[in-house]
Amino acid sequence: MQFTNIQSVQELNIIEKLITNYPKLSENSKSYSFSELNPEIKWKAYYQPQNGHKFKNLVPFSTYAKVVRGIATGANDYFTFNLSKAKKYKIDEQYLLPCVCHSVDVQGNFFTKTDFEELKKRDKNIFLINAINSNSENVAKYIIKGEQEEINKKFLTANRNPWYSLEKRPPAPIWVSVFNRTGLRFVRNEANVANLTTFHCIYPQSNMFSDISIDLLFAYLLTDTARQIFNDNSREYGNGLQKFEPNDLNKGKMLDLRKIPAENKRKIEMLYKNNANSNDRLFVNEINHLLLEN
Repeated sequence: MQFTNIQSVQELNIIEKLITNYPKLSENSKSYSFSELNPEIKWKAYYQPQNGHKFKNLVPFSTYAKVVRGIATGANDYFTFNLSKAKKYKIDEQYLLPCVCHSVDVQGNFFTKTDFEELKKRDKNIFLINAINSNSENVAKYIIKGEQEEINKKFLTANRNPWYSLEKRPPAPIWVSVFNRTGLRFVRNEANVANLTTFHCIYPQSNMFSDISIDLLFAYLLTDTARQIFNDNSREYGNGLQKFEPNDLNKGKMLDLRKIPAENKRKIEMLYKNNANSNDRLFVNEINHLLLEN
């Protein structure tokens, strides 16, 4: 190849030097061959320190619980209600499903019936219209309104029969935040209400191999140990934003609670029972210590 000026030759020399030295790794860096890459794990395992290796007796979270996403309506503005909207369209409360629609409406790690009633008084969106098997003329009118606005032609609604039916999700006893910057937030759903996709649903497993009380499981989820181990399986976005899809959690690891000595289990459950609605994190630190005690 002929070059017509010196600048082109110089550029070629620079490129050749870069290619010769690629990859130029620092002393702390490491390269991997294609055969060493495992498509079943998060890529971050190859370039970030992992937490799971610091702990023993780890099992998949699916051993003790199943995580699924919250209810997706396909048209939140149409399906969500507060008291004012219910009054406007004359929808009786018996046709409204109690549901947390926004994560900001849930403060702390416990959501109680009192919290729900407070949101209700503040006219927050805390209901979904539940029109199946309704004999209400006003509900029928609201369904017609949705069809006039072509809500029934949206992606999710068009694939449901009837289009205004809701996804079947029994209220989950535990919720977990989808996005976070400060670590996973688990919430005990003591109000027994449904939730939209702002939270994932956690349903504890109950079988002869994983018969662990929900109090013990939730006490564990409150700890820094649980969050550290789950962090290995998170998805990372800009500015430290983390996201967990349901299977990121199902496939994530946790301590095998069956390995905890019976006396420590008893102490953990008592600590949880006596401090469940406390904002004091000291009892969580005690639980963390008992979990890691040999």
